[in-house]
Amino acid sequence: MVDFETIKAEEVKFGKNNFVEIARKKAKTDIGENEFISISRGFYLSNGEKGWKSSITLPNEKDKLKKISDLLKTI
Repeated sequence: MVDFETIKAEEVKFGKNNFVEIARKKAKTDIGENEFISISRGFYLSNGEKGWKSSITLPNEKDKLKKISDLLKTI
């Protein structure tokens, strides 16, 4: 079984009721933990709760995150 813990999350709202969530999360199992970055696209339901469309996970390695950040700025 895997338990997920959100360490920190920020949202960027766009469109009528959409958002992108950038979060640092931790996956915990009986054999250890793994920290990672999650980028998720979501929307707000009519009752104000969040719904999710898709998500990707990025490695928690500074050099990889810098390269991804640089690519996002130039693409």
